[in-house]
Amino acid sequence: MADINQLAPLGARTTLATAVLIPCYNEAPSIAAVIAGFRAALPDAAIYVYDNNSTDGTAEAARAAGALVFKEDQQGKGHVVRRMFRDIEADFFLLVDGDGTYDPGVAPEMLRLARVQKIDLVSCVRKGEGAETYRFGHQFGNFLLTAMVKYIFGNRVRDMLSGYKLLSRRFVKSFPALSGGFDIETELTVHALELSLPIGHVIGGYKGRPAGSPSKLSTWRDGAKIFWLIAVLVKHERPMQLFSGIAGILTLAAIILGIPILSHFLATGLVPRLPTAVLATGLILMASLSLATGLILDTVTRGRREARMLAYLQHGFRD
Repeated sequence: MADINQLAPLGARTTLATAVLIPCYNEAPSIAAVIAGFRAALPDAAIYVYDNNSTDGTAEAARAAGALVFKEDQQGKGHVVRRMFRDIEADFFLLVDGDGTYDPGVAPEMLRLARVQKIDLVSCVRKGEGAETYRFGHQFGNFLLTAMVKYIFGNRVRDMLSGYKLLSRRFVKSFPALSGGFDIETELTVHALELSLPIGHVIGGYKGRPAGSPSKLSTWRDGAKIFWLIAVLVKHERPMQLFSGIAGILTLAAIILGIPILSHFLATGLVPRLPTAVLATGLILMASLSLATGLILDTVTRGRREARMLAYLQHGFRD
């Protein structure tokens, strides 16, 4: 396989390079149209398709349409995105699904917004074209999960699960992608929120998949994975709030159990219900340990955040 950077040379880099990144799994019915749409919208951009073990001829169709085609063997969108971010060099990265549901026509506006306002993450907020294009389960799940992320990490994001995003080089090269599946969208959003990066939004059309192209999403399975990722990210990025909350619950339980025992002891000098007294004492000890854990992990989290910010600042913003 040829060196990927030789296939799309940047030369002396006197002009800004834009890469369109299309992760694909069994998207043969739509991929050629997607490539044609983005070639028309961004004629100077290099278009990369990474095939994720497709069995329907997606790679061949993408290659025939003129894209630079590569393969990622590890199954899952997160693995594909991680590989793309490692391999490809550009100034701006347009990440989009290969199912033909997004409007290529808004790509120039996304790029313009990123360049003019020096924004690191521009997300396309989906506007459904017809009720059948945006199933209620997906719509409600997106609303719920986006609301959770807004409440925990900051109210600066809309349509968190949109698969159509434009990213700056400094974002991509400082992003420690860890997710393996569709939860990569959540991880991208939280990375931007945690580092207080500039975020922008553009509204774009969202239509149904073409005939013969079934959705790979499962409302419940993928929703549960994203919910679990949010919980993990809370533990990693908000340990003080999490463990102090646990400590507060344990302390409250200890107080409820211990007040009657303490009142009886002060009145009579006797300790009734010794097992309950021991349980209340144990709860206080557990609360203390939880609070100490939160303090320690909060220090670790601060160090990790500083390291990510330093990695981010190593890459300048070209405009």
